[in-house]
Amino acid sequence: MAQLPPITISTLDLARLEALLEHQPDSDTVRRLEDELERAHVVAPSEMPDNIVTMNSIISFSMANSQETFTKTLCYPRDIDGSKDKISVLAPIGSALIGLAVGQSIEWPGPNGKTLKVTITAVEYQPERAGDYQS
Repeated sequence: MAQLPPITISTLDLARLEALLEHQPDSDTVRRLEDELERAHVVAPSEMPDNIVTMNSIISFSMANSQETFTKTLCYPRDIDGSKDKISVLAPIGSALIGLAVGQSIEWPGPNGKTLKVTITAVEYQPERAGDYQS
């Protein structure tokens, strides 16, 4: 895989994600998310740049080898309700998205051992930008 791009996480998301991970069984996805959190640049929620993917952000992204752009809300597993518009941070692609900025790409292990290349095209809604720190 290519070198990982820099990522930014808020102190609030970091605390919530660490608490979530404490209760998860060991898996490749959990370990990858833990690694992402360890390498992240951490900032206060009020200082989060508005082009960064944070928890509960509505984002658009594209996948290499696809002409399609996807728009999803990155959410906690408890918020998955069967909607096709949501993706869990514990899904392989969800853990790849957290902390990326618009225009950044990341290569990430996907299902069946295939490597996925994801590019962030827009952050349409970000709780920090909206002043919503309760999500």
